[in-house]
Amino acid sequence: MSSKNTSPESYTYAKAGVSIDAGNALVKAIGPLVKATARPGATSELGGFGGFFDPRAAGYSDPLLVAANDGVGTKLKLAIDHDRHDSVGIDLVAMCVNDLIVQGAEPLFFLDYFATGKLETGIAERVVAGIAEGCKDAGCALIGGETAEMPGMYAAGDYDLAGFCVGAVERGEQLTGDSVAPGQVLIGLASSGVHSNGYSLVRRLAADKGWKLDRPALFDSDRLLIDILIEPTRIYVKSLLPAIRSGKIAALAHITGGGLLENIPRVLPDGAHAVVDADGWDQPRLMAFLQAQGNIEPEEMARTFNCGVGMVLAVDAAQVESLTQELQAAGETVLKIGEITSGERGCTVRGSAGTWSARSDWEASHLA
Repeated sequence: MSSKNTSPESYTYAKAGVSIDAGNALVKAIGPLVKATARPGATSELGGFGGFFDPRAAGYSDPLLVAANDGVGTKLKLAIDHDRHDSVGIDLVAMCVNDLIVQGAEPLFFLDYFATGKLETGIAERVVAGIAEGCKDAGCALIGGETAEMPGMYAAGDYDLAGFCVGAVERGEQLTGDSVAPGQVLIGLASSGVHSNGYSLVRRLAADKGWKLDRPALFDSDRLLIDILIEPTRIYVKSLLPAIRSGKIAALAHITGGGLLENIPRVLPDGAHAVVDADGWDQPRLMAFLQAQGNIEPEEMARTFNCGVGMVLAVDAAQVESLTQELQAAGETVLKIGEITSGERGCTVRGSAGTWSARSDWEASHLA
């Protein structure tokens, strides 16, 4: 009897489920997308271990740097399940740059993190194309990122996104909310839809109510429901930056998770209370649809969704007319939604359906 000598199996990274070649192919494919976001201060070249940015080349003399990071949340599941990968990158950028602009900071550069179980370069390229589009819309450079292929960490076809953005504002010009005072007017800038918060509730409603997402919406027969739900988060940077630099805005609040009730108090000083008139603007049909489908109480709506308002400005009454014209010329839909009064730091939303308040102890709930 004879025996054969067999060599031990030779393991490779590819056999473990990670393709270095696919990662290299993605970097090559997205190179032109990244270069298209170049701006003064950044070269937008890929391949190094980090990305450089020169604030002086961007026109700053004594800048404060402001950083923000965020993700897209479970909105990604709608994108994945319905092959809508092209705009979630815009959401990723928007959620970061809108958080920077409320502090008076111009977004300078952006980095992304794309994680998946198995890298499908076609899908990843579509996602990064959206990120590049968002960066161009915000005027910031995409200077780097990371693609992580992690077999066993994600279900087949799933991926997750994180974004990191750094902005700058000249020292002394940052928006801190200290200049907010009773008598000022609250202006709202219309949202483009649900934006990127509340999608766990949206998806729960879709499942429980049996929505046909690939069919025209009941409230808009010209568009598929999935396309309305996946509409990317509006980026407000370019329309707001001139008004910020001219000193016309006392404070800005990005309306994300927590809605109007919990986000407006974040930019108020002690002794200032925001009063929002919910009857002052027409609720978008999408929001009315969500509320009706879920029998959602008005207070829950005001705490979960943006209710059609993606950004809130506190401005002096004398500035309202000129600022409204300026923002409308920049493409924004401007809504007069309330005022600043004296009182405990917080927000009250009033309307025909009732009155709801969030007090100044919002920090405790956010940090718990």
